[in-house]
Amino acid sequence: MNVNTENTVEAKVEEVHLSFKESLVVLAVISIVSLASNWAGTGISPIKAVPAMLIIYAMIFVGLLLTKYVRIGFPAVAWVSLISVLLTLPVSPISAPILAELKNLNFLSIVTPVLAYAAMAITKMEVDLFKRSGFKIAAISILVFTGTYVGSALVANALL
Repeated sequence: MNVNTENTVEAKVEEVHLSFKESLVVLAVISIVSLASNWAGTGISPIKAVPAMLIIYAMIFVGLLLTKYVRIGFPAVAWVSLISVLLTLPVSPISAPILAELKNLNFLSIVTPVLAYAAMAITKMEVDLFKRSGFKIAAISILVFTGTYVGSALVANALL
């Protein structure tokens, strides 16, 4: 029996999921960091931006609740997006006040710390997957990024 253990035995890495309570605590910490980042990036005081951050927190909270209790295989990010879109549609009666408050937050300012954390949170499993994929995944990524950029530029040039 010839078994190549190097190729057949892979490290089993169990994905760890945060509990609902842990998710809310992490969300609160991220909200505070985002308020500070928004202040640094735009000069809008955190006190003035707190209502907008609470609105975002509430949207995410509802999305997490739906993920937990409505088990139809819909991911949390999809629930949060759906809630956010529905609440901010022009036909929504609460759209105007929500959008008025959200003008106190700058997307680029609040997403920067989140993206920095995401870059640091790459796991050993993801690094191993990248190593196994090798050159192929790098080449495909470059082609996808280039195609997306060129496509976006063409659409922007044609419509703007």
